[in-house]
Amino acid sequence: METERVMLGHGSGGQLSAELLRDILLPALGTGTGTADGVPEDAALLDIDGTPVVMSTDSFVVSPVFFPGGDIGSLAVHGTVNDLAMMGATPLALAVAYVIEEGFALADLRRVTASLGAAAAAVGVPVVTGDTKVVGRGAADGIFVTTTGIGRRLPGARVSAGFARSGDVVVLSGPVGAHGSAILSAREGLGFESDIASDSRPLHRLVTAMVASGGPGIHAMRDPTRGGVASALNEIAAASRVGIEIAENAVPVPPMVAAACDLFGLDPLHVANEGCLVAIIAPDVADAVLATMRSLPEGRHATRLGEVVAAHPGRVVMRTLLGGTRIVDMLVGEQLPRIC
Repeated sequence: METERVMLGHGSGGQLSAELLRDILLPALGTGTGTADGVPEDAALLDIDGTPVVMSTDSFVVSPVFFPGGDIGSLAVHGTVNDLAMMGATPLALAVAYVIEEGFALADLRRVTASLGAAAAAVGVPVVTGDTKVVGRGAADGIFVTTTGIGRRLPGARVSAGFARSGDVVVLSGPVGAHGSAILSAREGLGFESDIASDSRPLHRLVTAMVASGGPGIHAMRDPTRGGVASALNEIAAASRVGIEIAENAVPVPPMVAAACDLFGLDPLHVANEGCLVAIIAPDVADAVLATMRSLPEGRHATRLGEVVAAHPGRVVMRTLLGGTRIVDMLVGEQLPRIC
């Protein structure tokens, strides 16, 4: 008799999440959540009468519901819009579903919904349909939100986690670790609340500008949410069968995020983000794309993080400040439960 059980780590975005997909979910459901060759992606690319359409769905169970820099409502919009953007798409419409626990304050429900609506309006994407369910006390934790988005792929976009090539440049759009650190501080009362806010924001306008500048030279993109930058890069390395090398001194970690990570022994590369992206860009267009990114608020701190190499395929390696190297692996277990 099978006695194994689902653990929190299966939702971490790290190694256990990858095993759950590989061993249970994808064998039963198929590999449609990706490109034609079955590479797992943040969203599915569909062909509807010759029009490339991108579709994504995501559930948000963040605790606490309200946190420095955002809340579950705006986060749900930003997260789904960004998943569409990572496939080179601009959003067209959203669907929203609530699961609400009996006893959840109506004032908080109004606040979440107003935030969600404002975030959707700011993006310029309508909420066109949805659903609401109420469950008994203890059957949920306040409110869970599921958003589904549909978008149109931008002309010239040809993006996939499987398209990275040796010689490509690895680019990061901004500082890392703010979202996960803000959630941890708010949940545990660490005292960083006034210094660290989530970076939750939409990235579709940044991606639109990047595609206009670099076209098909932008080979892969990921928003490093659960599992952080480390998991995102490892997913690309595995899907493309290449190695990735990054430099420790190129990783932008805000001082207060570094302090919070030191306090709890966390690696900033494993901490969740909700407002930055990693991109794999052909070397001949990398400078132009970086300049474009830095001209926009969402990418003003964009930096070269490293490069794609033919050596050690499927593995990410960091060149340390001391002159050595270390393997940057995917997150093992659950580092920060309920961060999105």
